[in-house]
Amino acid sequence: MAGAWTQSTGSEGGVLVLGRYSYEVYMGAEKIATEMVAVKPGESVVVTADTESDPSVVNAVAGAILAHGGKPLVMVNPAPSEVAKAGEHALPVEVLAAALSHADAWVELNNKWLLYSTVWEAATKTGRVRHLCLVGMNADMLVRTVARVDNLTLRAFMNAVADLTRRASVVRITTPAGTDVTFRNRPDQPVIVESGDASVPGSHYLTGQVFWAPRLDTVEGTIVFDGSLVPPLGKVQTPVRLEVREGVIRDISGGQDAAAFRSWLEGFGNENMFRMAHICYGFNPGAKLVGDVLEDERVWGCTEWGIGYMSAEDVPPDGIPAPAHCDGICLNSSVWLDGVQVLDQGKVVHPDLVPLAQRLGKA
Repeated sequence: MAGAWTQSTGSEGGVLVLGRYSYEVYMGAEKIATEMVAVKPGESVVVTADTESDPSVVNAVAGAILAHGGKPLVMVNPAPSEVAKAGEHALPVEVLAAALSHADAWVELNNKWLLYSTVWEAATKTGRVRHLCLVGMNADMLVRTVARVDNLTLRAFMNAVADLTRRASVVRITTPAGTDVTFRNRPDQPVIVESGDASVPGSHYLTGQVFWAPRLDTVEGTIVFDGSLVPPLGKVQTPVRLEVREGVIRDISGGQDAAAFRSWLEGFGNENMFRMAHICYGFNPGAKLVGDVLEDERVWGCTEWGIGYMSAEDVPPDGIPAPAHCDGICLNSSVWLDGVQVLDQGKVVHPDLVPLAQRLGKA
């Protein structure tokens, strides 16, 4: 079991068996319980997982919650073949929704995520559940992206990026792989810093992402996914090229991966699956491209596009009603905000940001 240790006894004494990051994983779990979820004594905290989750992380997080006075409940379901609402046919939706709706906090460690599902809608609709979404988290990722990260400096850096983005009217993004896309921001749309702070109600995510939904009908140009595309592909073998007009995918081209992605979208029989849903920056200094969306979308200097379902909270007033959601990664992004360059092929170049990036070892 990755990250776990056991001791067996016999006539020749005990044998200590160590897994990868057996000790370090507890540092990450401790940060999850204290710096992220901010567990208080007596709180009921549900930890959800599926049969593709890393048990060492699940156990460590539950143990850290217990150590800080919380009441952990671990719920494990068989991993469905799809995510969100598309995977609900294989889940005990009513049972999960009932349990999570009565929790104080929820740490989601599912590999096939419940985010954007009916279960998630029921939990977040209460207005009091603190949801920390760490889908696909494993021991290696936990150590690199949580335990060994200077979260305070990273939060300051991302807040500075968000302030610059919030003030911009027009955004342009290019990449060496061929992305060249522009869009306009909405003055009333918040730019959300994902710093892992799940101390207040709502959904919160792994540190290292800046999220917003611009005026989606103004998204125009070419978007090339050369990192990963989850679902249905994971790490892409050949770039997937999207031609987008008025926020809708009009054409998909490339190699075998592009054909598979087109087939996956068309299989839902729902035109909203072709709608662009949001844009993010990736800024976690420990993240690397592994084919797991939670980490891939935080690779330093990437931009990530969501496609398909979005809640009304994120895309007011009606959201995007679609049966599923996917995320695609554009590596080594160059970004201009109202003509002022912020990133150059993934490297921070804006003078207000360079000192903080240097402190994070990323300049």
